[in-house]
Amino acid sequence: MGSIPDWKKDTNYLLMVNDLLVTPEIQRLKTIRQHHYSNRFDHSVRVSYRSYLIGRKLHLNTRALARGGLLHDLFYYDWDPQQLNFRTHAYLHAHLALKNAAALTPLSPMEADIIVKHMFGATTEIPRYWESIVVNLVDDECAIQEAIAPKFTAWKNKFLLKKIN
Repeated sequence: MGSIPDWKKDTNYLLMVNDLLVTPEIQRLKTIRQHHYSNRFDHSVRVSYRSYLIGRKLHLNTRALARGGLLHDLFYYDWDPQQLNFRTHAYLHAHLALKNAAALTPLSPMEADIIVKHMFGATTEIPRYWESIVVNLVDDECAIQEAIAPKFTAWKNKFLLKKIN
């Protein structure tokens, strides 16, 4: 999934999100599959931490990036495209995540915008902040890596084994 520093050792990052990471609502995300090969907790932390790192380089609001990124997928259903089309899911889960996040912690206007607009492109709600755009793009990148990278690795290993034999 691309090498990035270990978020568990980044004390500045942890100061911004640790109060959320320990909640049952966030811990519950570990039980929900995400993008076929991941779980929603790992995906959310990955989006949060990568967004935070980009924000540091670009001098953006790293707290909003870290917290909004962590909370962007705070919903509990396992999406089935046969039951719910993509556009409906894109809109619904972002609004559910915002509702759940607001019940969990006070949100700044920027954090709320990050959460509800992280599916821009699939939805028509235009992000108001650069931070919202960062999380939107990082979320897309992580989703692609989580869904495709394991298949690519399996294909590559299969190809290499055939070549060796």
